[in-house]
Amino acid sequence: MKTIVICSGGLDSVSLAHKVAAEQSLSGLLSFDYGQRHRKELDFAAACAMRLGVPHQIIDIREIGRHLTGSALTDDLDVPDGHYAEETMKATVVPNRNAIMLAIAFGVAAAGKADAVATAVHGGDHFIYPDCRPGFIDAFQAMQNRALDGYADVALYAPYVNVAKADIVADGARHGTPFAETWSCYKGGAHHCGRCGTCVERREAFYLAGVPDPTEYDDPLFWVAATGSFVAEEVK
Repeated sequence: MKTIVICSGGLDSVSLAHKVAAEQSLSGLLSFDYGQRHRKELDFAAACAMRLGVPHQIIDIREIGRHLTGSALTDDLDVPDGHYAEETMKATVVPNRNAIMLAIAFGVAAAGKADAVATAVHGGDHFIYPDCRPGFIDAFQAMQNRALDGYADVALYAPYVNVAKADIVADGARHGTPFAETWSCYKGGAHHCGRCGTCVERREAFYLAGVPDPTEYDDPLFWVAATGSFVAEEVK
């Protein structure tokens, strides 16, 4: 199945790209510049495409992103620290982001005669991101079936939609994902901050999966208090 992967450069989407490359026919990676403060993630998406030997397109939707106000990812607001499931993490919601990106990706896939669009939404996102939930995925597929009726048949492939991030880490390890070559932190600094929701979730996922975490964090132990986990003193 000829598949386009929406790849931000993060752990989830890079793992998905490696999964598709191993199990299907990866035709390319599609990334979006929506004015995110952690735009450096796109460099990691580009590196993934080069590593896997497929084309990489970055679609500029910054003008759209400029109007999706109120998010800490695009506005001059502080990115909150803490666990992903906390109410404060709603500050990182970019309204309709996945719906917009997927609609564009389906158009690209239809024009390029691809069979599927793959997205790395997962169970850990369900707390605060409505466009990462199974109901949204099913509804989007139904909408696209009508939107492309008679022109193209494109499937939405979301293998992680009902699993935890630790399962993605385990799957990524099976497919040789170079985790050090992925970017998660919403703050976009020189290193992962270790304190924002996505850093905490990332560190916790490696711990739960039993996979060594190669990430350099500015605050490598904050996740312990944020998750309420009890870990050995040696945890790094």
